[in-house]
Amino acid sequence: MTTLSAKREMRVHRDLEELSRATADFFCEVGHQAVHQGGELFVALSGGSTPRRMYEILAGDDYRDRVDWSRTQLFWSDERCVPPDDPQSNYRMVTEALAPVAIPPLNVHRLRGEDPPEVAAQKYEGELRQTFRLLSDDLPRFDLILLGLGEDGHTASLFPGTSALNDTTHLVAANYVEKFKTHRLTLTLPVINHAANVAFLVSGAGKRTILQRVLEEPGDSLPAQRVHPSNGRLLWFVDEAAAGR
Repeated sequence: MTTLSAKREMRVHRDLEELSRATADFFCEVGHQAVHQGGELFVALSGGSTPRRMYEILAGDDYRDRVDWSRTQLFWSDERCVPPDDPQSNYRMVTEALAPVAIPPLNVHRLRGEDPPEVAAQKYEGELRQTFRLLSDDLPRFDLILLGLGEDGHTASLFPGTSALNDTTHLVAANYVEKFKTHRLTLTLPVINHAANVAFLVSGAGKRTILQRVLEEPGDSLPAQRVHPSNGRLLWFVDEAAAGR
């Protein structure tokens, strides 16, 4: 493990399998603490290819009973504007990977990618406020938010140059991404930075250059550089291929 600062640390693992097991262990650790202290675990899940193996491990025989799924509230950090059965759906990927787990349906809070983007964002914000029992100006306090890192420095669906990067009034944004000519649904930075734990999962040599830029370049020109929890921990789970030197 390489410590970057008092609240930010990088944990380097041999390969994706080792990274996935370490992240699953961390998920269980956070879950146990959250249930013990507050009664429930609130987590926002990430899509993409890297976290899938971690979800499969959590659903396996060795890990399934280490999480109190009846007290786990599952949200998503972002979603594509597609129906839930679409191959590109983050919801579909996660639920397929976690299929062996008996999660109460009321504990699963998906972003409705099939709805008009602005409507879907408003509905999800309402669901967050209801589930977390928030007052009008409050932010939800997630126990854990999982994130990925794109080769352009984006995280969740916060892409370079998009309007959601500067949204400080909403919990959820319908973010138009010009390079895809479509909207994405995403938690906003105030929500991400209010979490108790934020964990990036980064794997593969293709992410080496952008990871180095995010961690070493000054400033916050890249979306992932703007993730710095105000009263929480920021962890980077990376494999050796991504970490490089």
